[in-house]
Amino acid sequence: MEILEAIILGAVQGLTEFLPVSSSGHLQLAKELLGVEIEENLTFDITLHAATVLSTIVVLWGEIWWLIKGLFSRGMNDEKSYLLKLIVSMIPIGIVGFMFRNEIDAMLASEYIMVIVGAMLLLTALLLTFAYYAHQREKSTISYRDAFIIGCAQAVAAMPGLSRSGSTIATGIILGNNKAAVATFSFLMVLAPIMGQTLLDVVDGGLATSSIGAMPLLAGFVTAFIVGCLACRYMINIVKRGKLIWFAAYCVVVGIIAIGTYFF
Repeated sequence: MEILEAIILGAVQGLTEFLPVSSSGHLQLAKELLGVEIEENLTFDITLHAATVLSTIVVLWGEIWWLIKGLFSRGMNDEKSYLLKLIVSMIPIGIVGFMFRNEIDAMLASEYIMVIVGAMLLLTALLLTFAYYAHQREKSTISYRDAFIIGCAQAVAAMPGLSRSGSTIATGIILGNNKAAVATFSFLMVLAPIMGQTLLDVVDGGLATSSIGAMPLLAGFVTAFIVGCLACRYMINIVKRGKLIWFAAYCVVVGIIAIGTYFF
């Protein structure tokens, strides 16, 4: 992998991890266009995910520190309740990751992967459209029930091309929750699953770097981190203003292109 390819892929990952357009789908499409062999670059994918986790921690450090301080306080409080809701939201993706990880990996290696990605991008567009036109009730706090349903949306978004952030944010808005609160919850709830997936990949031997090289890894990591920091801040502001319909239109276009790459 060349350094320029690493920078491009890092930028794609950093940008699309937080925008509701599917990071897995765009990374798959970018690799296809660049001619990068996916099977030979598991280490690179792990590195990019680690970079976006770090960018999330940096941007949302205020909220994370608030939760940490509350965790060590006596008795039940808002911080512990929020943490419990995050844990509840992680249960579905934990089950999916444990039971269907091999099937998802096989899907990624399928010759029909671009068709799957395209179809899931179209589904992402549909979800974002529903959220955009949903009646806004703006509930002040996310309930345990809503946390679990949002978690189910995250689990379904294990499908390549179905945006995780798009699915969780759209689901939260459709359930009537405050937009900014849903965006923050969405970005926080993915930290543990991504770190867990990264650890599993490392344990499975994902750190074999012979076909990549240190400089492309570093270039991809730095790019994904910087772009991820910007995208995370940008996305929270976008959700506050309710402009999700533009991302829906974008997903339709890219979804059609992805399907077209298979047939043409």
